[in-house]
Amino acid sequence: MINSFNVRVYACVVKDRKVLTLFEEYAGQSLMKFPGGGLEYGEGLTDCLKREFEEELNVNIEIAEHLYTQEDFLVSRFRDNEQLITVYYLVNIINEEDFIILDPCIEKTDWIPIDDEENPFTLPVDRIVFDKLKQKFL
Repeated sequence: MINSFNVRVYACVVKDRKVLTLFEEYAGQSLMKFPGGGLEYGEGLTDCLKREFEEELNVNIEIAEHLYTQEDFLVSRFRDNEQLITVYYLVNIINEEDFIILDPCIEKTDWIPIDDEENPFTLPVDRIVFDKLKQKFL
């Protein structure tokens, strides 16, 4: 039975026709995902995203534009009582020279070409967002 919401806020950083991705282990599974994370009580969406970038990657960002908000019902892959709500923004990193992985759960980062024919993401909403990026930047 669904009895809680989990609001997630993610960012697409696009540079040289590539998008920044994180590889991390969560609940025993390796995931490739966009940077971002969970909204905390009393926090705005863009404040959440800025906090996540500072905590995980030691950088500051500026919000360029809203890209996508999940429209369909989705149950968390990791908690079957949670309904996910995900929001994605296009962002720019302000101080890229300070970029370093601070979060021990993040195994590595990579820049994935957005003009690849195949969609490399496995999480369902990330797949939608990657396709939207392709439409926007191709």
